[in-house]
Amino acid sequence: MARSTFASRSYRDDAVVLRTYTLGEADRIVILLSAQHGQVRAVAKGVRRTTSRFGARLEPFNVAEVQLVHGRSLDIVSQAIGKRSYGERIVSDYERFTAAAAMAETAERLTADDHDTAAQHYRLLVGALSATARGLHRPGRILDSYLLRAVSLAGWTPSFVDCARCGAPGPHRSFSAPLGGAVCPQCRPPGSAAPSDATFVLLNGLLHGDWPTIDAADPRTARDAAGLVASYVQWHMERTVRALALVDRGDG
Repeated sequence: MARSTFASRSYRDDAVVLRTYTLGEADRIVILLSAQHGQVRAVAKGVRRTTSRFGARLEPFNVAEVQLVHGRSLDIVSQAIGKRSYGERIVSDYERFTAAAAMAETAERLTADDHDTAAQHYRLLVGALSATARGLHRPGRILDSYLLRAVSLAGWTPSFVDCARCGAPGPHRSFSAPLGGAVCPQCRPPGSAAPSDATFVLLNGLLHGDWPTIDAADPRTARDAAGLVASYVQWHMERTVRALALVDRGDG
């Protein structure tokens, strides 16, 4: 009977580790973004002991197949099978690490109460972490593309060509984070930014994952775009992504 009750309370899912922190002498609380169950907060008992069988699998940025048991306030991780170990390659490089930390923090905040798009957020984050770990593109540019696509999943899709307020065909020369991106002269609020044409082209490429355009951008354009991405994301999330202040942009 006890075994049947345990089975009814348990579930399995693939999950990426967003963050961990210690609990007591041997346990750890892990915050997971799972493919089917959204964000999960769980206790991994005994993982800080040297004899732990799955402690390394539950480090940030790693992907594992986990078995969890429903608890009163926190679920319990009863098993973790490693699937993709991105963490070691990410944390060994500061530029990769800071970019991945900003991605994980953003994912944690966007998925805290959103189960409807959990699978899409999961795939987007795993893809971004994979690209970062493998060094496919500059980490800062992977981050900026991830940020724009993540907030789009959350319902705040920007426009970088047509006017975000009235829909007037673009391209336009002004940018307003509160209004949703590019704005025409008639809709432009006082104090709006005036990015270069190249910056708008890069922003649109970041939004749509156009990697030839993204990779070809010069460092100055990439830095300008990064500042606009950060302002847009944090305005619509209504909170600061603390890890963004630590991001090492390298050569842009």
